Amino acid sequence: MKKMKYIGLLLVLGVLMISSLSFKQKKAKILIIGDSISNGYTPFVKESMKDVAEVYHNPGNAKHTGNGLEHIESWLAQGEWDIVQFNWGLWDLCYRHPDSKVQGQRDKANGKITFSLEDYESNLRAIVKKIKQKTDAKLIFVTTSYVPTEEAGRYVEDAIKYNKVARKVMQENGIEINDIYKVSKKIHQEYGKGNDDVHYTTKGYGELGKHITKFLEKKLK
Repeated sequence: MKKMKYIGLLLVLGVLMISSLSFKQKKAKILIIGDSISNGYTPFVKESMKDVAEVYHNPGNAKHTGNGLEHIESWLAQGEWDIVQFNWGLWDLCYRHPDSKVQGQRDKANGKITFSLEDYESNLRAIVKKIKQKTDAKLIFVTTSYVPTEEAGRYVEDAIKYNKVARKVMQENGIEINDIYKVSKKIHQEYGKGNDDVHYTTKGYGELGKHITKFLEKKLK
């Protein structure tokens, strides 16, 4: 009789251990969609959240909202997501000219803007509609990061204007906003690649990653 009770106790403990392990192994799945800035900080976010979430980035660079409209459904189809974080802006507000010798053919003096404010707003609305049709994940929009004054294809003030439009669209659609503009400006001034480059050093991406991670962890709780 005692032996049977002992075996029964072992079985119960075994089930509890298996259940506990299964529970521990279940992690949230997070998809980050964005440009090269998000590509820069995603590895830091992935490492920081490795115990609680599986963090993925869309293949390559999400570029502008036109590219987003074309690929958003295929990116979302890669998994069942708990959180989808997305951003556009830096490519949309960039001026380019076919004769420019600067990387990316950037030229804010003679070039043509990729997407006007009106087109950016329209594209964002269409993207949000597609996202909501394809996933029940919690949605987070990350604002456009800082544009330094000497950047060849972008104006500082345009980042502010495009962020204002994006906030309007997201608020109307009930989507949470992680506004990184001010913090990205502060980080860029210390860890940016220069006053003519929107990108960051490894240290800078690490600092941005801390900010993104903190926001995502709050949403997981």
